[in-house]
Amino acid sequence: MVVMRWEVFLEQVRERGEYDSHREAERAARTVLALLGAHLVGEVRAELAARLPETFAVILLNPLQAAEPLSPERFVRATAAWIEGATEQTAAWDVGAVLSVAADAAGDDLTRRVLLQLPPGYDLLFGRPGRA
Repeated sequence: MVVMRWEVFLEQVRERGEYDSHREAERAARTVLALLGAHLVGEVRAELAARLPETFAVILLNPLQAAEPLSPERFVRATAAWIEGATEQTAAWDVGAVLSVAADAAGDDLTRRVLLQLPPGYDLLFGRPGRA
């Protein structure tokens, strides 16, 4: 198992999100992974965390538990609410940038198992249409 290095993860998020700085990419990654972590449980969450840089792994593993699973649309809205100045459109961009890099770090098998824990439609947010 390969753990994606911090610099590599952040640079890929920065490129995919077309952010001007690593700081913006890090803000998006922290927010999206905290929300994602609230929706994953057990071995799948632990395995995904093990493939992420340590700082992001801790964020993924220490979330509040979601009272109910958010639909992809509500997940994007929640992301927008957590990022100052974000709109639903910019939040959708943030979510796609972060989750597609997380999916790359996870690999196809683990990403498929992550998607099985989430409501339908997250495959698009992970940049993996039709792979749930």
